[in-house]
Amino acid sequence: MKRRVVITGMGTLNPIGNSVEEAWKNCKAGVCGIDNITAFDTTDFKVKVAGEVKNFKPEEYIDKREARRMDRFTQLAVAAANEAVKMSGLDMEKEDADRCGVLVSSGIGGLGTLADEHTRGSERGFEKVSPLFVPMSIVNMAAGQIAIAHGFKGMCSCVVTACAGGTNAVGDAFHYIRDGYSEVMLCGGSESTVTPFGIGGFASMKALSLATDANRASIPFDKERDGFVLGEGAGILVLEEYEHAKARGAQIYAEVIGYGVSCDAYHITAPSPDGSGPAKCMENAVKDAGISLTDIEYINAHGTSTHLNDAGETRAIRMLFGEHADKLMVSSTKSMTGHMLGGTGAVEAIFTAMALKDGFVPATINYQVPDEECDLDIVPNKGREKDIKVALSNSLGFGGHNASIVFKKYEA
Repeated sequence: MKRRVVITGMGTLNPIGNSVEEAWKNCKAGVCGIDNITAFDTTDFKVKVAGEVKNFKPEEYIDKREARRMDRFTQLAVAAANEAVKMSGLDMEKEDADRCGVLVSSGIGGLGTLADEHTRGSERGFEKVSPLFVPMSIVNMAAGQIAIAHGFKGMCSCVVTACAGGTNAVGDAFHYIRDGYSEVMLCGGSESTVTPFGIGGFASMKALSLATDANRASIPFDKERDGFVLGEGAGILVLEEYEHAKARGAQIYAEVIGYGVSCDAYHITAPSPDGSGPAKCMENAVKDAGISLTDIEYINAHGTSTHLNDAGETRAIRMLFGEHADKLMVSSTKSMTGHMLGGTGAVEAIFTAMALKDGFVPATINYQVPDEECDLDIVPNKGREKDIKVALSNSLGFGGHNASIVFKKYEA
């Protein structure tokens, strides 16, 4: 018999808040976390806005000496993990550390460190780069540092599937517990690439919005969308086997019941235009959950604010759900946060879990111009009080990676 898996802790730092409480409050209020870039001078850049984590002082979350040995993406992940573990009430002195694992994604890892150390090497010689260059920049280090901080000695790994990574990490951790390999998993994703190198790379492939008005930049499903807005952030969840959580009296926030994946096998960056890949992915997640398509009430869409993604995701939802698509609420919280790449699926998993817990569906904000190619109920501009029971979250990544998770409102 497959074991039940529940969420007992969550932590996040993202453009609309530096804790779950703050971020969810702002998500419900429809706060836009996108603004002019402050991390570097954008005078010579066409791209002017991003979704930055605001007022983050690593030493307030992590030992100052340790923080200096981490890239920003790792700092964000460790800070989020600390919040998640605290929320969960886990006492590792009472746990079997070998049955507690970590699975944390990043799409790119320490890009800021990589760029800084390349500059230093070019100027001083490459044997003069920092001895911490490699451990600070490698993509798995967020997972490694979290395991070290909390003494989790089970599987410790890192999923790297571009923009689908955070969702893959949560889904893979869910299966790992459900199938009996672990009792507790710290899982999620983190990214911090709002740097000249990061913005430059995405801008040169014409993926980013060139809007200078922060309220008209990340506009999923809007006909005037012209690209995504780069965001940064981390989301970490504590997933736990249900009986284990119940035995220690943990508060349960939501249940994870299904996970599906697929690959477009089509193009390195463009999604398959017919939507078949995401449709199959969502179908696999619903089948894995053992429910009917009509049980899904809300979808936290990938909704990046690119022409191809939003039209293709709409097509996929209509292809799979048929007439039920007209009854679905489908919003994109990237309208508030921007696109956090490997961190985005994990942050959106938190928002989806909170939507179920609080009976509130977040909006797609800053929506003005309807697009006939995106003709779903995207919960425009204002969130809704709605007691929903089952929700799905999508992430679709470069390389054709698709991942979907099904969450259920917790009932004992």
